[in-house]
Amino acid sequence: MHLEHVNLVVTDISKALSFYQAAFPNWRVRAKGKGEWYGKPRTWLHFGDDYHYIAFNDYGEGNNRDLTGHQVGLAHFAYVTDDLAGTIKRLQHAGFSIAQSGAEHPYRQNVYFVDPDGFEIEFVQYLSDIPAQRNS
Repeated sequence: MHLEHVNLVVTDISKALSFYQAAFPNWRVRAKGKGEWYGKPRTWLHFGDDYHYIAFNDYGEGNNRDLTGHQVGLAHFAYVTDDLAGTIKRLQHAGFSIAQSGAEHPYRQNVYFVDPDGFEIEFVQYLSDIPAQRNS
């Protein structure tokens, strides 16, 4: 079993794409279309590769949860990269800042960014192939 996609409701798909295209330069728009969700029209778009993608649905309303609070909801999701410095550089070049640096760890480096809709995304680079070291 593996995670196929994450489905995010956003305010504006083009703004969301500006973040995720910088983070994932090898991904592409796989499909897009229009639909309806409980009586409200919605545009949807799938951005990813052949095996994993992020689904975006527009016309989101309100604010995302307070990431410093304790409300129930999504805290963050994470992606592993072979080039954390390159990921940071691309995101910063696209106008996004590191929201939080990860804790010092001998076998991994990580940072957190917040996308235009308030979702926190962690990017992690492992410095060991030994699971016990990576996950300590």
